Amino acid sequence: MTELPRIPASGGCRDTPILKERGQREVFCGLTGIIWLHRKMQDAFFLVVGSRTCAHLLQSAAGVMIFAEPRFGTAILEESDLAGLADAHDELDREVARLLSRRPDIRQLFLVGSCPSEVIKIDLARAAERLSKVHSPHVRVLNYSGSGIETTFTQGEDACLASMVPELATTDARELVLVGALPDVVEDQALGLLEAMGIGQVRCLPARRADAEPAIGPNTVFALTQPFLGDTHAALERRGARHIPAPFPFGDEGTTAWLRAVADEFGVSDEVFESVTAAPRARARKAIAAQAAELNGKSVFFFPDSQLEVPLARFLTRECGMDAIEIGSPFIHKGLVGPDLDLIAPGPVISEGQDVDRQLDRARAAAPDLTVCGLGLANPLEAEGLATKWAIELVFTPVHFYEQAGDLAGLFSRPLRRKAKLKLEAAE
Repeated sequence: MTELPRIPASGGCRDTPILKERGQREVFCGLTGIIWLHRKMQDAFFLVVGSRTCAHLLQSAAGVMIFAEPRFGTAILEESDLAGLADAHDELDREVARLLSRRPDIRQLFLVGSCPSEVIKIDLARAAERLSKVHSPHVRVLNYSGSGIETTFTQGEDACLASMVPELATTDARELVLVGALPDVVEDQALGLLEAMGIGQVRCLPARRADAEPAIGPNTVFALTQPFLGDTHAALERRGARHIPAPFPFGDEGTTAWLRAVADEFGVSDEVFESVTAAPRARARKAIAAQAAELNGKSVFFFPDSQLEVPLARFLTRECGMDAIEIGSPFIHKGLVGPDLDLIAPGPVISEGQDVDRQLDRARAAAPDLTVCGLGLANPLEAEGLATKWAIELVFTPVHFYEQAGDLAGLFSRPLRRKAKLKLEAAE
């Protein structure tokens, strides 16, 4: 029979007091989410209403070459817009009309708010409603905020998906919805495992194309694949859908627990579950073991960045033998990451939010073997002798489910191997 994850004898970390910090933060803005969303949603376009800085961020982050025609762009706010000398809504209507005439393949258009558009209070919700009436039924126009004023970068995806939920069709059918943008190859793996168990009528949010979007109703159940989708979770529950709580599908243990929760919901027998998962689970264990030698017994310190920190800490401590000193996350939503907290043995500091100077002091005092942090902190900490892992790479790299488990462990083992090699070269 499949051995399921067990709660530590000491009770897990769900009830560990959380250190809540509010101060200077080091994060990317939510516009970054467009980089993976525009690749996933093949007939959508993301139009950022922002400054030239917003445009430069997207262009450099996406690595788009000059002759490419991506599915995102920026409606630049000029000085006349910022000074109130031009009607930003008239200009936006004109830019949208020009865009749609040139790109007839667009079925969904997202107006994405930025720091500049929110500071001068452009009502993009009203603009989206107006433009939807003008361009329907061919194009649906939605809006969400990608501003980095009060958010972290993965909340861009959360805000995008949450904006879609009220517009989804209604159904009374019993269906499973997988929520969260995954690379197509990873999504196909998850769907293949569920199909092999006999679980049919599985939809994805976001879908690859608008005509494949799920419908939502009182008989809909949904499983999250990303731990940063708190607003989307709430929006789906308001539509009557029910969440299947589970650890997130990182590594062998997390993937097995996630699949087991879905299988239990649909009455899949232990025998069928074992026959479907045994082979990929064995491959995942072997791949993790190949990387875990460098990780076993090492310490790790998480700065808050992506909201992946809690399930990744569960993976590293339970499956790779690491010791977590501090697990910092921008937000800790126990309704989402509670099952992962249940599996983390007591000991690490659990922190929410950030006061970066205080957290840097704690990290320096702890001198962890590996520090997981944002780009802005990584190079200075490397200069001080700490091995670091860029947190944003964990979002851009396929890391979910069995076949990616070894790659996930490798993302953490490589910085330690690099540090050891540099130390050896310096000694020579």
